[in-house]
Amino acid sequence: MTTAKDIMHTGASWIPAHETLDRAAQMMREQNVGALPISANGEQDRMVGILTDRDIVVGCVAMGHDPSKVTAGDLAQGTPRWIEADAGVEEVLEEMQNHRIRRLPVVENKMLIGMISEADLAQHLSEDQIAGWAEKVYSRG
Repeated sequence: MTTAKDIMHTGASWIPAHETLDRAAQMMREQNVGALPISANGEQDRMVGILTDRDIVVGCVAMGHDPSKVTAGDLAQGTPRWIEADAGVEEVLEEMQNHRIRRLPVVENKMLIGMISEADLAQHLSEDQIAGWAEKVYSRG
């Protein structure tokens, strides 16, 4: 059985909730990622959300706010979602589809070990699986 750990990309890292959005953008650039899980107090801590590059643009810059003064925690909203490393691909797809999310943190022993993104799905799944996933995640219904 193919698992979340098999298809994730490694090297995901947290951004503490108190960290500013300009620092978050720098981390995204350095790591070549579009999203960072937000932790309550830093490394190996409780996840309180996920910050995306789009969140920074739409939720801060486009609103006229200064990204050096707004924190990752200020934009954390909703219930964070994640998946256990040993979960099967069908469970990964179901979690992403049911919650209409495009990125999913992977945890093992309560520790962040990776992230699954659209690119990871495209590399590891069949065209039919990708089509079904995209239809459910991107539909307006």
